[in-house]
Amino acid sequence: MSNQDVPLISVITPTHNRRSQVVRAVKSVLAQTLTRFEHIVVDDGSTDGTAAALAEIRDPRLIYVGAKWRGANAARNAGIERARAPVVTFLDSDDVYLPDRLERTLARFDQNPSLEVLISSFLSLKGSRSTKCINRETFLDKSELQRALVSQTIFIAGSAITATHESLLAIGGYDSDITRMQDLDLLLRFARRGGAQLSEDIDWKKYNSENSISRRRDGYVAAYANLIDKHPYIADRYPDVPPFMIARQIIADTLKGRLQQAFSGYLANRSSNALGYSLPQLLRGYVVGRRWRRDCYDEFRAKYGARAV
Repeated sequence: MSNQDVPLISVITPTHNRRSQVVRAVKSVLAQTLTRFEHIVVDDGSTDGTAAALAEIRDPRLIYVGAKWRGANAARNAGIERARAPVVTFLDSDDVYLPDRLERTLARFDQNPSLEVLISSFLSLKGSRSTKCINRETFLDKSELQRALVSQTIFIAGSAITATHESLLAIGGYDSDITRMQDLDLLLRFARRGGAQLSEDIDWKKYNSENSISRRRDGYVAAYANLIDKHPYIADRYPDVPPFMIARQIIADTLKGRLQQAFSGYLANRSSNALGYSLPQLLRGYVVGRRWRRDCYDEFRAKYGARAV
């Protein structure tokens, strides 16, 4: 195999029963200005004709992997294992790249050979509403990255993440036990290893699908408890953050009349070994944690300019 046959960057897309969306995603990759790539689509047991639809796209750079992978994270890891390029990036099956995404991304790693993680900016689309989620240009060291992730003061999403293949393997890829907040979990594990470059370039579009797990109103507290269980140092180093995150979800559900979800969230919190906060602890955490997060947001906005418009 000649050097020209080796891809410069690998794109990994997990999918399940999103035939039309994944075809749209694949076409956005095949239309890239950079041509030396491979696009690995890992199909997690689709039954809607995804395999047949992708088979009609005859391009050797598109690699279809079909099986039952026990969820999107296992599918992503299957793609990581098969990736041949030194740089790996991701594209959720309901998202699309802008035409210069891969060219701009690879240029970042060429300019900085020591770079391990890049987090780009994106356009979030919800119905007729369009929001620019912009992370201003800067490099966050490992402690800054951790604090930004814990306080949720930067924009992250699966399709915004690019990393070296070596570093992804070093941290073990995605955690298959995490079904929600998997991108936050991945980046928190990267933050133990080093920092990350934030890019202000909007290079992809995020479509908020109706069947997306992140859009579900229920299950947030249980998912957050699972995250804290995986990263117990968060509660130790930032004691007011977990109760704030839980309280704000419960309060939001209550104010919007979702009383059953609010009560379920509280019960999920109480039954969790990682959380278990009482009502007074949640109220205190909401007040103190909200203030701490606001201070972090103001600091990052003043220093780095992260914002949504």
